[in-house]
Amino acid sequence: MNELMTDTLFAEYETIIADLGTDATDKQIVRALVERGSWTAQGAREVLQLARRYGTSILRNALALAEAMNIEDGDAGL
Repeated sequence: MNELMTDTLFAEYETIIADLGTDATDKQIVRALVERGSWTAQGAREVLQLARRYGTSILRNALALAEAMNIEDGDAGL
């Protein structure tokens, strides 16, 4: 994933979360990801869980490793 795509996704998700507010529930975040981020409900729940569980430090490294290994979608089937 190139830097422009990463920046675009960051801006998109930052806007979604800002629009929802800091008190947003997981259910509201998942609904917004489905409606505005083109996720399935299962995919949105999974992405939210990953974000909550691992945070930016681990996920940044996972993204860099997946990119180096040319892994686009992974084995999860999302």
